[in-house]
Amino acid sequence: MADLLLRLANDRRTAGLIRRLGLPTPVRLARVAGGYDAAPLAGRLVVCSAAPGGFAEAALRQAAEDAGAHCVTELSEGQAADALLFDATGCRTPGDLAALHGFFAPKLRRVARNGRVLVVSRDPVTLDDPVAAAVARGIEGFVRALGKEIGRRGATANLARLAQGAESQLAGLVRFCGGPRCTYVSGQVFRLAPAAAPQPGASQLAGKVAVVTGAARGIGAATAQRLAEEGARVVCVDVAAARDALYETAARVGGLPLVLDIAAHDAPSTLAAFLRDKTGGVDVVVHNAGITRDKTLANMKPELWDAVMAVNFAAIAAIDTALLAGKVLHDGGRIVCLSSVSGVAGNFGQTNYATSKAAVIGYVAAQAPLLAPRGISINAVAPGFIETPMTARIPLMTREAGRRLNALSQGGLPRDVAELITFLALPSSAGLSGNTVRVCGLALIGA
Repeated sequence: MADLLLRLANDRRTAGLIRRLGLPTPVRLARVAGGYDAAPLAGRLVVCSAAPGGFAEAALRQAAEDAGAHCVTELSEGQAADALLFDATGCRTPGDLAALHGFFAPKLRRVARNGRVLVVSRDPVTLDDPVAAAVARGIEGFVRALGKEIGRRGATANLARLAQGAESQLAGLVRFCGGPRCTYVSGQVFRLAPAAAPQPGASQLAGKVAVVTGAARGIGAATAQRLAEEGARVVCVDVAAARDALYETAARVGGLPLVLDIAAHDAPSTLAAFLRDKTGGVDVVVHNAGITRDKTLANMKPELWDAVMAVNFAAIAAIDTALLAGKVLHDGGRIVCLSSVSGVAGNFGQTNYATSKAAVIGYVAAQAPLLAPRGISINAVAPGFIETPMTARIPLMTREAGRRLNALSQGGLPRDVAELITFLALPSSAGLSGNTVRVCGLALIGA
């Protein structure tokens, strides 16, 4: 269902009325079609600076320039910044945090619509000094609050937590967080570890095979499309009831359809055999399929609990076991699991769903170090309010609350989730593993 408020707020004939009524005035978010360019930040003016004693400024600047950006240390009169990149790895004492205020405060009114902010800090878990660790943790609070302040302009702010020696991993993240593809990702933390990764560029998934469950519609279909745009051959999986839509999606992206109930006891072996026989294995696995069976716990029958757990979590673990045991998932592969903001903050009437999605977050964190020796990364994506046929059926007032209670004052699109999934599937995301990243427009309520 179309967002009427978004349309009225961006129509010059009605924008004034919306403001006078005191209603939210969401801006149209920047989005791009097709796959990555070799220079995705071409034409963008980027301000890059650092706190004293930092070690990532050169890598930040080089990544932005390699992506086509024009980097400066300060804005000239009349200029607006498309992105602000700040290296805060030098912040180790409470006094050092003043560097954040010194850099950002004079520039915030000059951040362009749909502007981008990326801050880099040390990873607190790598620091022995409790004060330095607390300072690094404090930078997360700064970035989340900053994102809520600039969200009214469609701008986003994100944080990269950097382990020493992981500077080279910033290249892919700058391309994602510095451009329009992170349009609904804000206030998020990306933990980067050292890893060998190719230089980011166009068609990074050419020659790769990806599998997407729940691919017939919505986020799954958008993800299949997005992966295909990066050159992947996509195996599209969904249940028999979605057969027609599944075949349409597969045909549209030039992929292979597979009708399969992932919760069936033989689904892992069936999928593994299909991938081994038809494609010679797989490089990217996207666990998108999921269901809801909402009831308050007192009214929830056991079969509703069991069905959600089977599809949303147990099937993921079982399929991964089968793909990993037979090395059907190639070394250097990527696994992306769909969690939810419900798994982060909980939700009324969704104890089963929230449990399954929180379990996915825990699964990703626990699997990451175990998969690292094979160069396989695993991450979770947690969508917030996304405009889909399912959310269109939500009662009007509940739907409006879902749309407006985030820093961008609007719902996201399936493509927005697919952009993050695709970024995490790229070879240049090798330094990212064990992360859970929300695609929620920086929700104002909840964790």
